Amino acid sequence: MAEDVTQKEEKLSPAEFVKKAIETLRKPPFKGIHSVYSGFNQAFRAYFNENPVEWTNKLAAEGVIEIRPAKGGVMLYLPGEAPQREAATEVLKKMGLDKR
Repeated sequence: MAEDVTQKEEKLSPAEFVKKAIETLRKPPFKGIHSVYSGFNQAFRAYFNENPVEWTNKLAAEGVIEIRPAKGGVMLYLPGEAPQREAATEVLKKMGLDKR
């Protein structure tokens, strides 16, 4: 007997899970979620029984998400939504150390 797909949801992939978490757990006007304070890490472990830090680092390296350091963990963002980091030359100019 064929299994009724409408009755049983397919398990999300780690990439789908992380994207869905970012989209549903973020609170406006913020575009990202804190990996610890949002409950994301615990939810990921409960769903996959795997280490969320390893997966989010892997997904960031693949360009699926963006990560920024934050107190007590990291912030997770969809691509293009993370705050932009200033280029080193801009930082040096602000510090008065750019000789160009």
